[in-house]
Parts: sequence; structure tokens; C-alpha cells
Amino acid sequence: MARAGIGRRIGGRAARLALAGALALNLSACFRPLYGPTASGEPMGALLASIQVDDIAMAQGQERIGHYLRSELIFDLDGSGQPAPKRYRLKMQGSETVQTPIVSSQTGRAESGTIVANVKFALESLDGTRIITEGVATSTATYDRSVQRFASLRAARDAEIRLAKVLADQIKTRIASVMAAKP
Repeated sequence: MARAGIGRRIGGRAARLALAGALALNLSACFRPLYGPTASGEPMGALLASIQVDDIAMAQGQERIGHYLRSELIFDLDGSGQPAPKRYRLKMQGSETVQTPIVSSQTGRAESGTIVANVKFALESLDGTRIITEGVATSTATYDRSVQRFASLRAARDAEIRLAKVLADQIKTRIASVMAAKP
């Protein structure tokens, strides 16, 4: 009697595993690698390399993070160094704010800073007649502030560089996901 119960449990598990395997096999045709061939058959690298990255419109005094972001995107989209014919234009507009969540009760100075950046982007055809995709990328980066002025400035600059890399990765991934599916 006990063996019959064990046999049913093992048979039930095997049936559930077989069902899960069959579902996984059916769904495996639904997935496409992001950086593999696109729906049009063109390699993703060639599509990304055909994007011209325009200067980023930033508020006065915030141009440095725009410079870092543009440089990261140019490298991420086409780091080959070989000129490619451009078919798309990436336009961006951004802003950054600095928050100071931790203030020393003894000195009254901020001990850390958090840079929050928002970048609105639009990928359009080179002639500007068709918008392929648009969106907003947002990220933060923190840094420690010091009583030494130049140490604080360098820490803030390093945080801006880290932030630009994260934003560039977000924008590149979103653009690639749209371009992979569009013929």
C-alpha cells in the first residue's frame, strides 16, 4: 500500500516535469537574442552603428554629464572606430539635481551627495520624418563629500561618469530592444 502511494508521487512528479519541459520547448521559439539578427535580418551591431548621436541639451552648468553621456553612447553604439553610414539620429535632453541626504549634526555640512539624472531621448530617422522610439532614462549615483574641496569635486565628477555609463546602457538597451523587433 505504501509503495503504491510512493509510485503515484513519483509518477506525478515525472508528469509535471515532462509538462514543464514541453512548455519550455514550445516557448523557446518565442525568444530572440537581443544582439543577434534582427527581424529584418540585419545584424544589430550594424543598426546601432548607424545611429548619429547629437549633442545633449542640458541646463547651464550641467553640460559635463551631457558630454560624458554622449561619449559613452558613441562608444557603446559603435566602438569600432570605423565610420558607418548614418540612418538614424538620437536626440536627447537632460537634467540633473544633487541631493544631500546626510548632513553632519556637528559641522552642518553634507557628508554625501546623490546625483539624480533624467534624460529624455528620441530615436528618429535621419531626415526627422519618423520617430522610431522615445523614452526617459533615469538613474542615480552617490558620492562622499569631504572637507577638502578638490576631493569633493573629483568624487562628484566620478559619480557623474558612473551615472553617464548607467544611462548610456539603459538607452542603448531600450533602442536595441525596439530595433530588434521592427523590420
